Amino acid sequence: MATFFGEVVVAPSRAGVDDEEESAEEAREETPEDREIRRELEKKREIDVLWTLKSGASADSSADEPFVCSKFIVAIGHNAAAFLSSFILDSVCWEVVGVAKLWNEWCRTSNTTNVLPTDSFCLFYRLISDPTVLLCQCSCYVAEDQQFQWLEKVFGCMRKEGLQVTILSTCPVADYKTQESTLTLPSPFLKALKTKEFKEQVCCPLLEQPNIVRDLPAA
Repeated sequence: MATFFGEVVVAPSRAGVDDEEESAEEAREETPEDREIRRELEKKREIDVLWTLKSGASADSSADEPFVCSKFIVAIGHNAAAFLSSFILDSVCWEVVGVAKLWNEWCRTSNTTNVLPTDSFCLFYRLISDPTVLLCQCSCYVAEDQQFQWLEKVFGCMRKEGLQVTILSTCPVADYKTQESTLTLPSPFLKALKTKEFKEQVCCPLLEQPNIVRDLPAA
């Protein structure tokens, strides 16, 4: 606290504290009960990916050899998942071949895959005429601390050679950064991002800076 007006006072700061010292301090404060609760939560937040690719029998993805996938289309969020349902999956050309089960603050999954996609499901479909083409309809929320695990378990099942991944996601027009008035923009509109490895023609204009993609699509 200053003793007179205009005195320069240095506020206490933890910016210089070593990470090791901070971790040691946290460890000292954590009780055995706290550690047990944390372990149980971490275990509960683990993602399970189950496939029915072989002989119609369910198998844990980690136990199987990577399978060949030429095209993998992932729809993330309610609008993107609804688009797949309305324009692609509304036929008998697709079959459910997998499910990702996860638990977090906004998502509770079931033990069955024999249901229509809901807020709590992340389902995988295979094109019957070409089994190397897969779709993922992810309408459930994947928390930030679960995103890398989701990617690791899903893509860990696939061979990466020749794999083309297409991600569909949406965001509010109010989040779109442009010099134009958002009132004059057509809604909805489509923009794209691509990696340097993608050599084909893009079907829509590229997303301009400084717009960014967040959450699971970004991961």
